[in-house]
Amino acid sequence: MNELGNFDIAIIGGGMVGASLALLLAQQKPDWKIVLLEAQNFSDSDQSQFENSFDARSTAIAQGSVEILQDLGVWEKLSQEATAISQVHVSDAGHFMGGLIDASAYQLDAVGYVIPNAWIGRVLLDQLRTQKNIQFIAPIRVEKLKPQQQGALLQVQAQGESFELNCKLAVVADGGDSPLRKSLGIDSHIKDYNQTALIANVAYSEPHKGVAYERFTAQGPLALLPLGNKLTAKESALVLTLPRDQANDIARLNDEDFLQHLQTRFGNRLGKFLRVGKRHKYELKLVTASEQIRSHIVLVGNAAHFLHPVAGQGFNLSLRDCVCLVDALVNGDATDKHLGELGTLQDYLHRQELDQTLTIEFSDKLVRLFSSSSLPLIALRHLGFVGLDLMPAAKIRFANQTMGIAGEKYLSRIK
Repeated sequence: MNELGNFDIAIIGGGMVGASLALLLAQQKPDWKIVLLEAQNFSDSDQSQFENSFDARSTAIAQGSVEILQDLGVWEKLSQEATAISQVHVSDAGHFMGGLIDASAYQLDAVGYVIPNAWIGRVLLDQLRTQKNIQFIAPIRVEKLKPQQQGALLQVQAQGESFELNCKLAVVADGGDSPLRKSLGIDSHIKDYNQTALIANVAYSEPHKGVAYERFTAQGPLALLPLGNKLTAKESALVLTLPRDQANDIARLNDEDFLQHLQTRFGNRLGKFLRVGKRHKYELKLVTASEQIRSHIVLVGNAAHFLHPVAGQGFNLSLRDCVCLVDALVNGDATDKHLGELGTLQDYLHRQELDQTLTIEFSDKLVRLFSSSSLPLIALRHLGFVGLDLMPAAKIRFANQTMGIAGEKYLSRIK
């Protein structure tokens, strides 16, 4: 079997989380040798994926994540295609009560930003190519991850050939379904919402004015995240949550009937829905790994925790995880601990446990509360809306979780 070499850190999964972690590591420890392994092919032609932006999926970047991306030196370029969210409007179908999170109330330019995934990928890829201590290999598939006494051995396949790769720390970032997590015998705790998310971009007749909408209906929640650099833009990224037994029928609707379904569920705040892009379907479950760390192995991103997308917390939590992990590894190195040893990884998880717990519970409770037809829960959610208006402290806590400010405060403590 061929040898690919020895590395300090191997990151398995070159998506947004894996790429961000690689850049954070390279920034803090230029002497560490890092390899980023991605199963999908990447090339300079990827720019064409971004140009077809109407069909691209997007990610909500919380205000607390912006500082991390600024420190990485990628925010200036990312912001070229970022849509600022000036307000988040939360409402319940059929009821007048609702809540409004306004960036100006917190002396912020924006609550958060919406960026097409293709653009995020392109910017991160460009930045990776400038780092001398990161080797990015794609396409390559990790077939097996074998723990070793002082690291891990990876068996990989590329272009029909098999290779071995040694590292001191293996980072598993291969997605929510994580084949490697399963191969390591790490169980997952799964809470099935019995829902399907239908994700697409939509256009409508009135300008969005930088407002994001969280709308809760009897069929499940939906989110509309503004797209386009100008407040006069008339396009949003849609996350439409559907009962699983209805999802296929609604997904198969022609564009006209689908837009009418959306109009009925959302209402007329954005005028008439005029156009819908390519629709993507995802089954919705809360998936949390029973173990995130082992000696010389750590799970990050969706491999560690996969959240409901309507709360927009997944990538932002993972980014904070990465910052905390890098800090723990750097501190361990400063005290002459072996890279990836269990004590260092336990320190990371202990420090990040509260943030993970609060964010996961916030996302889960939001979905369950606003997806229920139970009368007591309906009453609670309406009281919650009243509370947001009458109890400023509760509104601030809700807004801080939405904006990722808890992570921003955390960042200030570790710097």
